[in-house]
Amino acid sequence: MTETSFIPGPDTTRAFREALGCFATGVTVVTTMTDAGPRAITVNSFSSVSLTPPMVLWCLDHQSNRFDAFAAAQAYAIHVVGEEQQALALDFARDGTDFSHAHWQEGEAGVPLLDDCLARFECRLSAAHEAGDHLIIVGEVTRAMHRPGQGLIFKRGQYGAFTGLL
Repeated sequence: MTETSFIPGPDTTRAFREALGCFATGVTVVTTMTDAGPRAITVNSFSSVSLTPPMVLWCLDHQSNRFDAFAAAQAYAIHVVGEEQQALALDFARDGTDFSHAHWQEGEAGVPLLDDCLARFECRLSAAHEAGDHLIIVGEVTRAMHRPGQGLIFKRGQYGAFTGLL
């Protein structure tokens, strides 16, 4: 095995991204409603923050063409994607304005709620923190749901699923 050691910086961005990719994450789709209609973005930077009060966070890239819509959102929903929903995650990674491939309804806060997700967290904005080239968005969870199933996984630039439990 060949180990790659480096100091993170502008000249080693790709190596840093590859190192981060060694950590498998779940896949989420975040949705909100704008004056121009529903918007979505596929995100793997999702984490729990607090049980009391119930809070979660996700990170939004300043370079995203959806930055303005989500940075301004006061309410949004985070959908944990099931392993059978890879196409949905890919569709929203490519285009956050086309909901024609998704089954959804409007939630109590007016945000799009996607059907058949593994878990969903309806949130209202609690805080936003600048962090390098991303905005950390912290939300207080106002409603949540979950169902049985396996989550879609993202690692080293590829989608996958669990092959079994130990």
